[in-house]
Amino acid sequence: MNSTFDPLVGQVLDGRYEIVAKVARGGMATVYRARDLRLSRQVAIKVMRSDLGEDDEFAAKFDREARAAAVLGHPNVVSIFDQGSSEGKPYIVMEYIEGETLRKVISREAPMSPERALDVFEQVAAALAAAHEAGVVHRDIKPENVLIAERGQVKVADFGLARQVGSPQMTATGVLVGTASYLPPELVTHSRPDGRSDVYSAGVVLFELLTGKKPHTGENNYQIAYRHVNVDIEKPSERLAEIGHAADWPIPDYVDTLVLAATARDPRARIVDGRELLTAVRRAKLELARGGGRDNPALAAALLPDSPPEEEPHPVRPRTVDRPRPASGPTPETVVVRREQQWRATSPPVTPIPAPEVAPVSPSSPSSYDRPRSQRTPVFPQLHVSQDPVHRRRRGVILLTLVILLTAAIGVGSWWWTAGRFTTVPPLAAMNEVKAREAAAANAVVLVPSEEYSETVPKGQVIRTDPGAGERVLRNATVDVVMSLGPERYPMPQVVGLMREQAEKAITDGRMVVGKVKESWSETKPVGEVLKASEKEGEQLKKGTEIDLTVSKGPEPIRFPDLVGAVADDAKKQLDELGFEVRSTEEHSTTVEAGRVIRQDPRTGEGKRGDTVNLVVSLGPEMIEIPGVRLKSSDEAEKILKDLGFEVVIERNSDFPIPLDLASGTDPGEGKTAPKGSTITLFVT
Repeated sequence: MNSTFDPLVGQVLDGRYEIVAKVARGGMATVYRARDLRLSRQVAIKVMRSDLGEDDEFAAKFDREARAAAVLGHPNVVSIFDQGSSEGKPYIVMEYIEGETLRKVISREAPMSPERALDVFEQVAAALAAAHEAGVVHRDIKPENVLIAERGQVKVADFGLARQVGSPQMTATGVLVGTASYLPPELVTHSRPDGRSDVYSAGVVLFELLTGKKPHTGENNYQIAYRHVNVDIEKPSERLAEIGHAADWPIPDYVDTLVLAATARDPRARIVDGRELLTAVRRAKLELARGGGRDNPALAAALLPDSPPEEEPHPVRPRTVDRPRPASGPTPETVVVRREQQWRATSPPVTPIPAPEVAPVSPSSPSSYDRPRSQRTPVFPQLHVSQDPVHRRRRGVILLTLVILLTAAIGVGSWWWTAGRFTTVPPLAAMNEVKAREAAAANAVVLVPSEEYSETVPKGQVIRTDPGAGERVLRNATVDVVMSLGPERYPMPQVVGLMREQAEKAITDGRMVVGKVKESWSETKPVGEVLKASEKEGEQLKKGTEIDLTVSKGPEPIRFPDLVGAVADDAKKQLDELGFEVRSTEEHSTTVEAGRVIRQDPRTGEGKRGDTVNLVVSLGPEMIEIPGVRLKSSDEAEKILKDLGFEVVIERNSDFPIPLDLASGTDPGEGKTAPKGSTITLFVT
């Protein structure tokens, strides 16, 4: 948890979303972990900064983010659940991802192997494909906006800069939108984003996955932007060679080409959108699996986009049918992507066929469009045509046959281009893996599986497909199928006996949520130790289940009774009953009766069971025997008595004729006892 104080933590937005902790803070908003009280689930809430809440432009931008992301129902896009405003602060409620950002993964793992890099990047490309097909441009693809869930699923987040086609730009002229290290050149020069802009940023991310470095650096954002506009991004293999890692992770030529095709400075020479990027990534992954990382010049050439057209292509628009477009140019092989050893491709490897060589056309030779056409020009000039009547009849039959065959070919071709090359997605919902694969093969589509938990669909059955059942797709197109992992359940961790902080971490690590924490007195457990939990250890629970804890607050305090002057035996008995340890000492006292308490330590305040209370018990006054002082000088006799602790009163005998200044006796008399400190009368002659 974030220990930094935040006034929103602990509040409930709109009576539904309880703010639990602050997760992150950005330029426009702060992200919190929250609890949906209505649906009992953990969510993330992005709340706009209070100083921006009254700015209509920022508020519109915030609303645009929610709307742009909400239309993208895709496993690789962070889902948007709700939006609203509380006390003038707009907020967005979204899916809470347990995991980390791609930035942390790069800092820990990069440079990555091409296999590992493409496994991660494929899911980013899938998210962009879904966004572009919905007419949404993200405009800020970077590792910080890519989340990696604990199970490895990649989620693209933060559509704060996203724009739907046809919506206002909402950016002042000359202002750079996006992060400089991942900024496409065209956004620096004329600020016209489209799908190719996202492809460029994604290509930079792939470069960083493969090398661990950004392609362009500088002292400030403007220097970095300048290099994006004026300097080509080098091959990842060349960068690895520069930093001395070329031998660690050899990069085949077609992976280099994939990066270059995605990061071409001229948008017209770049991969056109997320769908084509996804197709290219899957082709590269398939070749990596087949070829073991060896170069494939034919595939490298096939991954390069066509030559740039003369005019600027149109930006991304929502498609009438929300379906992937075929990759530009011929695709030499069907792409089947498998995750974590699942659903292996059964078709034998196909060697890519290079494109046929075409003889170049001389610039000086006239074009066929420049020559005058003649109806007498033979189609096959090398063929001699006989004028014999029999031959003419035979030619008529042959020509008729050719016309029939040509008509049939045209019909078959028309059918193929209009309907024959298409198929439909079969209904796979509730099928198991085997049946789903059989149905897909029968309908000439390739399944790309992923998994997620479901409370309603049994484990091993299909939850949904993308495209959906009955939708029209190209033959051998890929269909994303989500298989059920069954209900998401996790075992209750052992928390009793742990300290509170350890127990809360065990609960959150176990994908539960800490609920109410109650404190209770305990004579045996230290402060902060968990005494009990609301769920039994090992019990299978839903993700986000609230776990209530009872925590020790130590022994219950006990007030010390004031026992000064009490009979010592009674005082000791009372302290024993309260649980205190009693330590007694004795001393003489001229003021406190023997057997009673003179002093007590501690006398007031609170203690706990087992604390020690010291009692001082009176022995009564100390008795001293009176010594003989007769015939001693008055001064000497007085000193002797005072040294023994007596008070001395001198009484002189005035009847004696000659004063001798000698002691004649005491009262009480010699040999008797008197309390120390009492007064002794000294008689002097």
